[in-house]
Amino acid sequence: MAREGDVDESKRATLRRFAALGATSPFVGFAKESDSDAPDALLGYVAATPGAHFSKIRDDLQLGTGETQHHLRRLERDGAVESREDGEYRRYFPAGRFSEFERVALGYLRRETPRGMVVALLRDPEASGTALAEELGVSAPTVSKYASQLEEADLLSREDGYRLERPETLLLLLVQHADSFGPGARELAADADDIVTYDP
Repeated sequence: MAREGDVDESKRATLRRFAALGATSPFVGFAKESDSDAPDALLGYVAATPGAHFSKIRDDLQLGTGETQHHLRRLERDGAVESREDGEYRRYFPAGRFSEFERVALGYLRRETPRGMVVALLRDPEASGTALAEELGVSAPTVSKYASQLEEADLLSREDGYRLERPETLLLLLVQHADSFGPGARELAADADDIVTYDP
């Protein structure tokens, strides 16, 4: 069982790691007015994990709810980060870095099943709903439910099977932030050269 001192040291190490990323942000000046590492850590975390929702940011940085709210509100007010509502979540992004399509896409890519569907369709654009369900280990109705949501978000068309909208953008987001998406995205990033084809 971890002792309180061990937990505190783990929290400090986590904050320092993300604060180092935040210190390279063009908005680093906004964070320097605080004695805490939390603002820099939040900047670094949001840059490394764009589209993460509030609870994940708070939990991964081991911050309190009030502390996280305070610093994120200030960073957003000062123009360092921006957020958007996504159902029951509020997702955070580095300010001015992503288009609306990319912010919506990142929100869905932060969810395991939709991300798995996108990865599978990037690998095999002809994959059927049944094939996606088998590959992801979920039911066909689950795939259909998320396909409907992806279509409503303009990330997928279901007119003739399943077809990703702007697949190059989705691939780029997955490759650029592969480490924050887990093994499937890292494997996709490693194979990206084989997926992207040039046909003049």
